[in-house]
Amino acid sequence: MTSWAQAPQKNYKDRAEYDLFSSILKEQNATQKLALLDQWKQKYSETEFQDDRLRLYLDTYRALNQGAKVLETAKAMVARDPKDGTGLLWINIMTPALGDTSADALNTGEQGARSLIQNIDAIFGADKKPQGVTDDQWSKEKNNVRAIAHTTLGWVNWQRKSLEEAEKAFVEVLGITPTNGQVSYWLGTAIVQQKKPEKQASALYHFARAAAYDGPGALDPNTRKQVMAYLEKAYSNFHGDKSGLDEIVTRAKTEPLPPADFKIMSAVEIAIIKEEEFKKSNPQLAMWMGVKKELAGPNGPSYFEGSIKGAGLPKFKGKVISMKPAARPKEVVVGIADAATPEVTLVFENPLGSKADPGTEIEFEGVPTAFSADPFMLTMEVEREKLSGWPAAAAPAPASKKKGGGKKK
Repeated sequence: MTSWAQAPQKNYKDRAEYDLFSSILKEQNATQKLALLDQWKQKYSETEFQDDRLRLYLDTYRALNQGAKVLETAKAMVARDPKDGTGLLWINIMTPALGDTSADALNTGEQGARSLIQNIDAIFGADKKPQGVTDDQWSKEKNNVRAIAHTTLGWVNWQRKSLEEAEKAFVEVLGITPTNGQVSYWLGTAIVQQKKPEKQASALYHFARAAAYDGPGALDPNTRKQVMAYLEKAYSNFHGDKSGLDEIVTRAKTEPLPPADFKIMSAVEIAIIKEEEFKKSNPQLAMWMGVKKELAGPNGPSYFEGSIKGAGLPKFKGKVISMKPAARPKEVVVGIADAATPEVTLVFENPLGSKADPGTEIEFEGVPTAFSADPFMLTMEVEREKLSGWPAAAAPAPASKKKGGGKKK
């Protein structure tokens, strides 16, 4: 973004400054170049080449991987010219890179991002395009820089916990430069941190993108592996299992943003659907499961006393587990949800006329009279006519004829 040829005519203070400047431009070793720059700054604190010197400092600090100095130099460039494109760009690049979350650093990053977005058209005006750069290349560079500014804006808002603003900025980035695995990961994280159930599917998609995309701009393989492990766990927690995840990962690898109608059903939603299907297919058992759930809960005794004691319950089907007494019982223990687990004791005023084998399915309708939470048992009074499926009493055996009925002599 620097164009030396377009700068106004400048004058050296003397031949020594010219020679020093020339030696700096020729120096290839970054450490030696930094020493020469410091010498120039010390000998010629005032010079018409202030902007040139700052750019040389910035390039040298970059070569030496001194990020804090790069940011410091970029801020000095913007202090001299608030619309300096190079200075604004490097403020935007270094703000997330350095990870300084102090209020001053975040304010600097936000101001740099907003200023870069606001002045992007002027910075990349046709008159600023360097020789040898095509219109298409210049336009692509403009978009890349715009994406960097929105990335910084998103990162700053993310650190401030302005999560919806961060989300908006990160989505903007992916709309400009879709091949940014880091931003996909940040976006997923910012959405998860909002703790809005209706957005969790979107967050999972962005994690899938960060884990699956392996082209230019992708996260490194080790990080992608870690993201995939997190994704599998988070998806299973949300959905109930990993079914459907492979299809989402395959799609996210080639599509940076989820479609407008994208949805992942939560385990809660799946459970509700299954419960509704269960109610339709087996209403009696569904009704009993609802009653038992309330009775087995922490407020079971109060639910019994206030809601079902003495009230007629609808018909239920169950299987005989035991009887008392065994031959002509007045009490029958049945299992409704589980044929092997005692759940209900049926009490009859008069003994039943026969016995039933364990496992016999019966249908009954009664009135709850007692409840025990541990062990679980609901006692119901049942009238004989409201019991069906009970085996009929065996017919009495025919009377045998007496032998030798003749008269005695």
